[in-house]
Amino acid sequence: MRVLFAGAPGVGHLFPLVPLARAVRGLGHEVAVASMDGGEAVAASGLPYLPLAPGVDWRLEIREAGRTRRPDLMRRVVETNAADREAFVPLAAHVNSTVADATVELAAQWRPDLVVYEYLFPVALLAATTLGVPAVQHDLGFVRTPGLRELMLTEMADTFARHGIDRLPEPADTLDVAPPSMAGTERYGRTLRPVAYNGEGALPEPLAAPAHRPRVAVTLGTVPPKTDGLTRIERVIAAAAEVDADFVLATGELDLGTLGTLPDNVHAYGWVPWRALLDTCAAAIHHGGSGTALAALDAGIPQLALPDGSDRFINAHAVRDRGAGLSAGAEEIGPALLERLLTEPGPARAAREVSAELAAMPSPAAVAEHLLGLATLSG
Repeated sequence: MRVLFAGAPGVGHLFPLVPLARAVRGLGHEVAVASMDGGEAVAASGLPYLPLAPGVDWRLEIREAGRTRRPDLMRRVVETNAADREAFVPLAAHVNSTVADATVELAAQWRPDLVVYEYLFPVALLAATTLGVPAVQHDLGFVRTPGLRELMLTEMADTFARHGIDRLPEPADTLDVAPPSMAGTERYGRTLRPVAYNGEGALPEPLAAPAHRPRVAVTLGTVPPKTDGLTRIERVIAAAAEVDADFVLATGELDLGTLGTLPDNVHAYGWVPWRALLDTCAAAIHHGGSGTALAALDAGIPQLALPDGSDRFINAHAVRDRGAGLSAGAEEIGPALLERLLTEPGPARAAREVSAELAAMPSPAAVAEHLLGLATLSG
């Protein structure tokens, strides 16, 4: 059996698909991951990567759709840095429409028996429908997606008509990775334990060694630093200098050269396996990315989210409301806030509770068996 995974180009969209794809492959089936320019990093997981519509840039296409088709929505996206999801997802739908022909063609050539796609890439649902195979939507983080999916599908009506489809069916199933206690009142679909994948490789030796005082993992993700500068990380570094703990900056390819000499208790490492790092830490500080937040919950440690846009406010507020961490704006960052993160007992206790909850959710291997059953039934 063949299973095609697909998503928007970006590690935050594609990496969460890797554990399930590996589970399907582990059951003896063929898998591949398809995405647009920028999704190539997923190939490092060892999964076959299928490039889709080379030369089409996800972010540039969103801006173009906002400029030429929906300037009303683009204004809302700019004003909120895409935190207004009801404005952002219709623009993302236009990118889906742009690559619809290429996606349908790729699927027709590869001939999957099942398609699994993350929620911002419903063009994969179109491709599955044209082939007459089931498609399953893989949600990310704490965003509740049924209403957003409806917005996207409404925006893509002309694209469906072009492919001879009046109305796309609902996906055969929806996979929800939010812990039940953090999913709010809008529960749907099938729960899936979010298993972290953030690249291969071991921790650097100094980080693998036992910490002699509290260690805090710090990341701002792969996108926010490029778009928003270094303001928040500069504030974290300045505050960290006055806290009795070690801070590890996992900043990827971000150039920290403009920051000058770091305090003695702040260490920059570039790319490190985030989930493995968390197992050595007492707390985490991050941008509010869904995978980043879920990994800290899985590790059972309190977290401080510094959201700046996109779905990151939703994720940060879900953690805060569960009591498993703190959420703050850049102007609130200071030594007192970092001390609270490390010393307040409530967030640490709640984080351990959620960690146990995550461990009890169905594993990727168990869900993979269910999905393959859907494909068998449809065949």
